Parts: sequence; C-alpha cells; structure tokens
Amino acid sequence: MSIVKLSDRLTRFLLVLAAVWAFVLTFFIIADIVGRSVFNSPVYGVPEIVMNSIVMIVFLQAGYAIRSGAMLRADFLAQRFPPAFGRVVLALGYLLGAAFFAMIFLGGWEAAIRSWVAGEYEGEGALRVPAWPTRFTILIGSALACFNYLLMAYLDIFRPEALRSAAGNDTADSGTAHPNTSDRDASNPDASRPDSEHPRARD
Repeated sequence: MSIVKLSDRLTRFLLVLAAVWAFVLTFFIIADIVGRSVFNSPVYGVPEIVMNSIVMIVFLQAGYAIRSGAMLRADFLAQRFPPAFGRVVLALGYLLGAAFFAMIFLGGWEAAIRSWVAGEYEGEGALRVPAWPTRFTILIGSALACFNYLLMAYLDIFRPEALRSAAGNDTADSGTAHPNTSDRDASNPDASRPDSEHPRARD
C-alpha cells in the first residue's frame, strides 16, 4: 500500500469518526436542554464536553478537507497564470498551509504532554472532563493536515495528472456508465423514428 493511499484511508477514517462523534454529541445537547427546561436538572459536564468536542471535530476533519480540495482557499489569481506557473503558486500556498499546521503541532506538543502528566481537566463540580484528549487530537489533526498539504504540493508540481484524475473519478465513472440518450439517438438515427417510418416496417 502506497503512502498516498494510506493517508487517504486515514483521513476518511478520521472524517467518519468526527461525524459519528458529532452525531453522538447531539444527544448530549438534547438531554441537557430537556433536563434544564423540563426537569430543571441539567446534565453536568455537557458544556465542557461540547467545548472540547468542537475543537476535536474540526481537527479530525481538517486532513480530509485539505486532501479533497474543500479547504478554504483563494486561487483566482493562480487560475489566471499560465498552467505551469499557476501550479507553482498553488504549491507555495500548500507549503504555507503545511507550515501553519506544523507550527500548531510544534507549539502544542509540550502542552499536550503536560496535560497528560498533570491530569488537566475542564469543569468544576460533579463531572470533570479531561483536557488531554483534545490536545492530542489537535496534534494528530495538525500532523495529518501538514502531511496532506505537503502531499498536495508534491502532486501539484510533479504529478498534476494525479490531482485531476482524483477530482474527476466520480464524474468520469458516472459519465461512462450512463451515456446520454441524445448521444445514443445521434449515433443511431433510426432509433428516433416511429415504427411506421422504419425501413423494416415498410418492407
């Protein structure tokens, strides 16, 4: 298995994990709302869980957003340049994105270790939510995002056809599997004739 396929599978797995956790999180929020409004008894720890979960979900999905080209970017200038120079400009943008997430990773590494060792938590009272899972999720998401930005820069410079083929796989498959009716009619003019006008019908 190539490192590109491994990265793609990991990003998809983290995307699914983030989606499942976001779905589970809705039940915590609903339970807290119902408890506050109906029973006057909130679910303890829900604000802290939601606060940490939002950060975790964002960084779990960052790698897939970058790899799929859905990350927010401004490429209107690069599209006006010649193709070769435009790819270089996009690659520089990818490198800046990689540097950004690398700084997040390097800046958060020691804090994550300290959080693990000291048992850092969020909230007071009945329920205390550990903070170290969020910090390590930020590290994992930042590392994968940095790698995907570097991968995109490499593919954009040295293998641009790989990016184009990856982006057009779905449309290409649907286009070949389901040809247009107008194309079939153009290739077979007798198909659009009524039976009375068909040569065999007259014979």
